[in-house]
Amino acid sequence: MAGTEKEQNFDSPQEFTPYEADKGEDYMNESQREHFRAILVQWKRELMEEVDRTMHHMKDEAANFPDPTDRASQESEFSLELRTRDRERKLIRKIDQGIVRVDRDDYGFCETCGMEIGIRRLEARPTATLCVDCKSLDEIRERQLGR
Repeated sequence: MAGTEKEQNFDSPQEFTPYEADKGEDYMNESQREHFRAILVQWKRELMEEVDRTMHHMKDEAANFPDPTDRASQESEFSLELRTRDRERKLIRKIDQGIVRVDRDDYGFCETCGMEIGIRRLEARPTATLCVDCKSLDEIRERQLGR
């Protein structure tokens, strides 16, 4: 599928070394910003490489099958690939916004309350813009409104 032997999860960066803060180290200092900038840039690179693989796969595999079942199967596979790539395109936009926040020294702070998001949360989800408490409240509101 999609030109790769194993399905990859691009919901978070694949590999990085967790940041080890020194005792008394300020939150989102230069070293931490560099750490997260590197994670975001690498994650974007991985996603862009997957987009390129998909394009090559779709070009290489595109065929006009005479059998309607084969043609429908191929169209279904391509449709799924395109939906996945569209989701990743939106994620790339969020990654770019994260890189801009790192460069502006806004990265790592909740957009709603201004509190620290936290190193471990950001390593798990580098595009996070809300602290755990604000995100929880946001999810509760979404459930209540039925979105």
